[in-house]
Amino acid sequence: MTVIVSRPTPVDAALFRQAFRRHAAGVAVVTTDAGRGAAGVTVTSLASLSAEPPLLSFSVAATGSVWPHLRDADTAVIHLLGAEHTALAQTFATSGIDRFGAPTRWRRLPTGEPVLEDAAAWLRISIEHRHPAGGSHLVIGRVEEAELAEEGAPLLYHAGHYHAL
Repeated sequence: MTVIVSRPTPVDAALFRQAFRRHAAGVAVVTTDAGRGAAGVTVTSLASLSAEPPLLSFSVAATGSVWPHLRDADTAVIHLLGAEHTALAQTFATSGIDRFGAPTRWRRLPTGEPVLEDAAAWLRISIEHRHPAGGSHLVIGRVEEAELAEEGAPLLYHAGHYHAL
């Protein structure tokens, strides 16, 4: 039997986080370079918005180190991670380290963006909109280019941990 807890007061951040820990999400890494060097972050908020035109969205914390780079960049690369990319997801989720240092393998696209090697897929986007949303920013991008690797098991984030499906 499912018990539904009704709360007459506004939902606080702790309860909100607890609820979303029950929601499995795909894992992606967003990279960009706004002219100050490569920057990137792990996100689980990636969503497909439209196939025609191809639009996607993700959110980043306003206080995160990557936000100033995404705020100033015209483009970014979204890397969809597979089950074998747990270490890469953890690297780009860790603050205060050189995320692009060894053992991270990456190169630059001819258009200048940093792209991670061996992602399940990557999508180069032009950033069309940035919207403040609470303590985060919602970024909407149009997919300009994509590359797919061999199909494999996805990497999921659930209950504070990474899991292979």
